[in-house]
Amino acid sequence: MSSLLAAVMDVTPNAAHMVVAAPQPSGVPDVGGGEAPPGAEDLLKVLKWVAWTVTALCVAGIFAVAARMAVDHSRGGGREHARGLGFVLGACLLVGSASGIVAALV
Repeated sequence: MSSLLAAVMDVTPNAAHMVVAAPQPSGVPDVGGGEAPPGAEDLLKVLKWVAWTVTALCVAGIFAVAARMAVDHSRGGGREHARGLGFVLGACLLVGSASGIVAALV
């Protein structure tokens, strides 16, 4: 193999100038903190209202499950109530961790 390389180098003695360096990857671009567009304050106000409303609905959902449990206590329907409470608590977890999930993805 080295004799083949030597033969090629003998044919083109100035082959070093023909080799072009491959571009190196620059890595992940740094986009900085970014700049909020005009009117972003209004959008943040709306998002805060939505977050407050959803939090209030989660509290109301827990109250509704508790009320159904109190009314249906004598019928023995505990599994449906536990399932409903699980859904409401899952929604509460999503609301509470929404900003953390978005921050992890961005």
